[in-house]
Order: sequence, then C-alpha cells, then structure tokens
Amino acid sequence: MRKIMVALIEPHYLPSLEFFCAILPCDTVVLEQHEHFAKQTLRNRCYINTAQGPQLLSVPLHDRHGKILLKDVRLEPGKKWRNNHWRTIESAYRKAPFYDYYERDLREIIFHGHELLFELNRDLLSFCLRGIGVKKNISASVAFHAEAEKDVFDLRSQISDKKPFASRTIYRPNSYYQVFGNEFVPNLSLIDLLFCEGPESLAKLKSSSFPLNK
Repeated sequence: MRKIMVALIEPHYLPSLEFFCAILPCDTVVLEQHEHFAKQTLRNRCYINTAQGPQLLSVPLHDRHGKILLKDVRLEPGKKWRNNHWRTIESAYRKAPFYDYYERDLREIIFHGHELLFELNRDLLSFCLRGIGVKKNISASVAFHAEAEKDVFDLRSQISDKKPFASRTIYRPNSYYQVFGNEFVPNLSLIDLLFCEGPESLAKLKSSSFPLNK
C-alpha cells in the first residue's frame, strides 16, 4: 500500500503555480495557522497578469502592529478592497477562454465576507483545487512545532516572492496561452492558468513540477 504523503505549508492568497507544484504530489495538506504572521509575503498577496504586465494584489489587514498568529489575522472590513480586487481580476481575465466557467464561484468567495485571512485563504485554496480537478484532504495545524513530524514535507516559508522561483527546485515554467503580452509570464496566481487553460490546467501544472524531494 502506498504511503500517505503529507505537506505542511502556510496558506497563501490565491496561490501561485509554484505553491500548487509543491503540494500536488501530497494526499493531505496541513495548513500552518499557528505561526507568527509575516508581513509583506504571499500570505496576503498574489500576482496576476494585466494589460500593464504582472500586477500585485494585496489584501489589507485590520491588524498591523505587533506579533499575531496567522489564525487570528483579521481582514480589513468592508467591500472596498474586495471591489478593487474583483475589478482588477475582471479587467484582466474577462476575455480569457474559461473566465465564464469559474468567475462566479471565485467572486462568491471574495465577497463572502470572511473576517479572518486564514479562512479566506483556505476557501480560495479549495476553489483552486476544485478548479483543476484535484481532491486533497485539507486540515489546519493544532499547534506550532519548529520541526515537522517525521514523513511530513515541511514547506513552510519555502515559497516566497523575495527570491526568484528559479532559486528553488519546485516549479519550472511550461508556457501556456495568456491573455496579454507576447512574452510568457511565469508563476502567477493559479487563476491565470485556470482562466486561460480550463480543463488543461492540471496537465500544465504537472508538466511544470519538479519531482518532490524529501
């Protein structure tokens, strides 16, 4: 019987292709919620492709000072940032071949009214996995441990936009159709791949993945 593979990773906002390449081989994904929240990271931001090139979407947070656990980080209340994000996403992808297939579900999550960043990211992760047709057991950590349990792939804080993805052996770009530009932009949020490739997204993702190393 094949051993169950488990990944431990912090949840990102509309995660990148590299994030999904990292968790793709694993059956279970444990989302780290007991770490101290790190500002200016992919935990609350992502990159999408626009007519002006790659654009950062950053989720504003209510808690801006002092150490706070990721599970307790609250979102800025109101619809202003949600409206801004959705207008940008809609402008970027409404002409993409598969936008109409996924936009309603994504919009419902963004405007659901989550109060906590962790819950928003968890629901967006589930949306992305459904979109590419992948089933995984998703759970949350119950306590923080500096070292992961034996046989768990510890991916915490490994995926960052502070260093280029090429410095890691997780994601290797395999180009696909994109709405804007003549030059392929790699490692954007998964929604870029999903809106552009639809049912072919998983195959593209698999072909962009390095073998998982323990």
